[in-house]
Amino acid sequence: MCAIELASQFHWKNLWLECDSALVINAIKNLSIVPWRLCNRWEICLHITRSMNFIVTHIFREGNTCADVLANFGLSVTHLRVWLNIPDCIRETFGKNKLGLPFYRFC
Repeated sequence: MCAIELASQFHWKNLWLECDSALVINAIKNLSIVPWRLCNRWEICLHITRSMNFIVTHIFREGNTCADVLANFGLSVTHLRVWLNIPDCIRETFGKNKLGLPFYRFC
């Protein structure tokens, strides 16, 4: 929701939302699965996306390591942060991604 709202504030008309949560992908298609306390805000976001070139796709976290690192970083911050350049926390990951190098995660 924050990504959609932020894109709207910046008047961005093209938004590709890649998400590793199948629940979020399904919620875009089916409003009835959204928790009631989020329904109004979610519905407004969906309305905003209708005026955009909006694409939403599922991707496993290993497929977008930059987003995964940023999501984990986001868990530790208490306020909105916007970068206009590559943040330090993903500089190395971004470089590897740009070069097409694989990312392995061992469990």
